[in-house]
Amino acid sequence: MSLDTNSSPTTTELIALIGDPTTQARTGALTASRVFALRALWKIRRVPEQLSDVIAVPIIFTLLFTYLFGGALAGSPHRYLQYLLPGTLTMAVLLATMYTGVNLNADLDKGVYDRFRTLPIWRPAPIVGALLGDTLRYTLAAALVIGLGLALGYRPHGGVSGCVLAVVLVVVFAVALSWVFTLLGLLLRTPSAIMNVAFVVLFPLTLASNTFVDPATMPGWLHTLVDLNPVSHLVSTVRAAMAGSVTIGQVSTVLLTAVTVAAVFAPLTMRAYYRKH
Repeated sequence: MSLDTNSSPTTTELIALIGDPTTQARTGALTASRVFALRALWKIRRVPEQLSDVIAVPIIFTLLFTYLFGGALAGSPHRYLQYLLPGTLTMAVLLATMYTGVNLNADLDKGVYDRFRTLPIWRPAPIVGALLGDTLRYTLAAALVIGLGLALGYRPHGGVSGCVLAVVLVVVFAVALSWVFTLLGLLLRTPSAIMNVAFVVLFPLTLASNTFVDPATMPGWLHTLVDLNPVSHLVSTVRAAMAGSVTIGQVSTVLLTAVTVAAVFAPLTMRAYYRKH
């Protein structure tokens, strides 16, 4: 029987990768998570339209803000691009995290996760594997922003290593944030409800930050809020990495924030998942 005839591997394909369910041994956590990460990639291969969010959003935001606001904010689009690109890189990846919860909710509605319960696997594997598969989407979004930026004239003084570090930091932060939307995918009833909540959360986080403008130009009370925003710290670290001036303290702050978010929401997510299953 197919798990999802349009976009995912069949039960037989999963069993072939996981092992024979009639045996007493349960598949290890690493193997099972890897299989469900492959399932996420299968879904992308069979329904490539799923990548529309990570392809369209980075391109639209980078072009729109560079040429619409560049002249007004920095004197020229080229000059503004040097400030903007790390911000749109961060924003594009973080906006893609909402689809982790949306896809999970859609699978739950179809009964896909009920079928996973019959497989001899580590119980969190479907969730963990889906998050691992989503790292490809986040990495693709980041690569698109950097590639477009280079084509438009952005020049990272940190070189390839700085760009790689920037992408790693954004993807790690995004994976941690994905636990929030995975939890929402388990608690809310419909994908549209998840997207509505996600926009309420993500847009203030990304817009009320130093993504697009220098906080020094803002009113004092807003400047304080922006400085407290964890996305501001992430964007600053990404800018510094791509400029070749990042410090260990900046990197440590971003990683500590990501670990804290995951440490809070991952257990809550698994608790909600076990209650449902």
